[in-house]
Amino acid sequence: MVIWTVANQKGGVGKTTTTVTLGGLLAQRGYKVLLVDTDPHASLTYYFGIDAEELEVSVYDIFIRGKDIRSEEILQALCPSGMANLDILPSSMSLATLDRTLGNKGGMGLMLKKALQKISKEYDYVLIDCPPVMGVLMVNAIAACDRILIPVQTEFLALKGLERMIATMALMRTSQQKDYAYTIIPTMYDKRTKASLEAYKELKAKYQDKVWSAVIPVDTKFRDASLAQTPPSEFANSSRGVFAYNTLLTYLLQLSAE
Repeated sequence: MVIWTVANQKGGVGKTTTTVTLGGLLAQRGYKVLLVDTDPHASLTYYFGIDAEELEVSVYDIFIRGKDIRSEEILQALCPSGMANLDILPSSMSLATLDRTLGNKGGMGLMLKKALQKISKEYDYVLIDCPPVMGVLMVNAIAACDRILIPVQTEFLALKGLERMIATMALMRTSQQKDYAYTIIPTMYDKRTKASLEAYKELKAKYQDKVWSAVIPVDTKFRDASLAQTPPSEFANSSRGVFAYNTLLTYLLQLSAE
């Protein structure tokens, strides 16, 4: 089971879109895929028409139950996406309380990793959608993964958010003595604007081979797919945005095979 965490400490850069689109494309290729929503805002959960406030069980229970949670209980918390091979481990607003209630307890950083290990035989790929805030949820998501995917909107304020994200990973690398593989994904690229062109140029200059060599363009089909509560790969498979994510996925699979 390969785990990718989609994270950035700036909101609105395309984290949920990246998670949903890559997950849908993996499912289309025949892989068994689980999408995990660790954001209290539950954008990924609501994307699929799942009401986070109506759920009896969610990812929140993994943190509350801790090491005592059984694989059967985790599987019972899953929701169907409406697409073959693609399941959702939903969020709830209760996650917003975790930093206050559990943040000071020892061993909290590996709870999600240990829970996912209990269902590792059920899935080929897991994608974790993160909140844009450094805390116990992001720490868990990063600690659990094989690679961090960092969507970065091609504009200068987003580049500042990337700097904070890189600093966070450096702190975690020191505390956990683990080097994290990561890929920066330029998103919302509009070749008609000077801001996009200059931001992309700076990304490549500063982070070099850590930046995926292509871009995810602005594409209104992403918004339409969200409205239809369907992964873009199902809603508009021939759109330029899905084509770009398909290219990205091929690249990431090659990295995983190395």
